[in-house]
Amino acid sequence: MKWLRFPHPLVLLTFFILLAAVLTYLLPAGEFSRRPNAATGREVVVPGSYHRVAAAPVGAWQALLSVPRGLADAGAVVFLIFLAGGAFTVVDQTGALRFGVDWLLRHAHGREVAVIPLVSLLFATMGALENMGEEIIALVPVLLVLMRRLGYPVLTAVAASLGASLVGAAFSPINPFQVGIAQQLAQLPLLSGAGYRLVFLGLALLWWVGGTVRHARRYRVVPELLPVASAAQDTLGPPAAGNGRHGLVLVVLLAAFTFFAYGVVRLGWDFEQMAALFLGLGLATGLLGGLGLAGTAEGFVAGFRDIAFSAILIGFARAIFVVLQQGHVVDTIVRGLAAPLGHLPVALAALGMVGAQAALHLPVPSVSGQAVLTMPLLVPLSDLIGLSRQVTVLAYQYGAGLTDLVTPTNGALMAMLAACGVRYEAWLRFAGPLFAGLLALGAAGVLLGIWVGV
Repeated sequence: MKWLRFPHPLVLLTFFILLAAVLTYLLPAGEFSRRPNAATGREVVVPGSYHRVAAAPVGAWQALLSVPRGLADAGAVVFLIFLAGGAFTVVDQTGALRFGVDWLLRHAHGREVAVIPLVSLLFATMGALENMGEEIIALVPVLLVLMRRLGYPVLTAVAASLGASLVGAAFSPINPFQVGIAQQLAQLPLLSGAGYRLVFLGLALLWWVGGTVRHARRYRVVPELLPVASAAQDTLGPPAAGNGRHGLVLVVLLAAFTFFAYGVVRLGWDFEQMAALFLGLGLATGLLGGLGLAGTAEGFVAGFRDIAFSAILIGFARAIFVVLQQGHVVDTIVRGLAAPLGHLPVALAALGMVGAQAALHLPVPSVSGQAVLTMPLLVPLSDLIGLSRQVTVLAYQYGAGLTDLVTPTNGALMAMLAACGVRYEAWLRFAGPLFAGLLALGAAGVLLGIWVGV
């Protein structure tokens, strides 16, 4: 795949927007009726209710309008990325990040490779608990400083953070935005089949983290570790005063991370609360780090400038779904993928569900939205052909969740790659074989689930 070279991310996403507009001319417009679902608080489709509606092809002007509309739809995420990017630029300009990483390197000397599994497990846990995705983009400055000082390629920052989080989310027994919604829609007890999922989660993380470590070690360039006094002098200014000030900034940063995790997992924070926390973090660390009001403001401005492209990509990715929704062809695509499954043997139908969910995740990049869209259709179908509902949920998880690792319509992935300066084809060369292995593992989990009666 060395010959493979994709266009600029903005060009690639614009192409998909135009392709979506073309599909609104080629596919028949149709919709399912929907009803409210008390368990999830969302509207779900009514099986067997698909009907044709008036064609609504999306023209060139509407396709252009889909971009600002996509940005508006993803506004909370976009503003989170801007404010968090500004905050971490402020933290970085205090010198605290480099001080902390240098301290870590001195104490982890000879055991640097252990950093990758630890970082990966941390993000995989957050992915399994709360489907962490776009929030990770805010941590790019920290991850880049860490990986560069370790001598690892910047791609490792994406793999050990967002990649590990997506794997954890796809195989999670508890993720409320994937397995939680799907089990509610399938009328299954929450956490049912958790032990079975945990086994495959462990195997999936071994595969992904192992691949990440191999890649990092293969392309590592051993950095020159500065002497203790020199490192402190170069990054912190006067040693005594600088060390205390930077240590205080790191304490505030750690407290913010702790509060962030508590807010997301326990308080059910949305993107607005996260953005407010990062704004407060930037203000506090800028003043404590000695930047002053003007220096803190300049740090935020620099962060806004550096992260702008990544934030904008989120809106472009969202615009693809906006176009398909305006053209009333999303339900047509879902029906076309689901209808043939009822004519297959049980095992093939289950594998077909994995493939259909994976294919559908290209035009429907929201995993929770895909659950609401597909589970009400596939659950009755699975009952008719004798496939357990739990296996149907597994097929959804593995098909939709894993595709997030490679699909260019995943705004978080494209924004993360852009923020780290990693080309999409370079990511595919790394993640493609690992994704294929994970998909095979998911297929094995589905087939074994049928055999053992999960």
